[in-house]
Amino acid sequence: QVQLVESGGGLVQAGGSLRLSCAASGSLFRLQSMGWYRQAPGKQRVLVATITTSDSTNYADSVKGRFTISRDNAKNTVYLQMNSLQPEDSAVYICNAQVQFRVYWARGTQVTVSS
Repeated sequence: QVQLVESGGGLVQAGGSLRLSCAASGSLFRLQSMGWYRQAPGKQRVLVATITTSDSTNYADSVKGRFTISRDNAKNTVYLQMNSLQPEDSAVYICNAQVQFRVYWARGTQVTVSS
């Protein structure tokens, strides 16, 4: 089993920044990647960014150049630095971890960007 605990969401004005953290614990021996998804009200969950254990990253086009995903192996933690936030970035941000053939999800943290 893998447990994921997020922190760092909140309310920010347009143009501002936030940093999300997601700490993983449990059976991480076969961890392959971690990532962030987001889900706005009435919309489907969509990928924001992912990072593999070899530090290969992938971003949604909508966040390229504004968001940066990184990880701290020693702390089993992944971060999402979000800059130049816009109201359309408002959503619940959900961390996940892919461990071999299984994907684990965190509960989500709310990010609200006011105009």
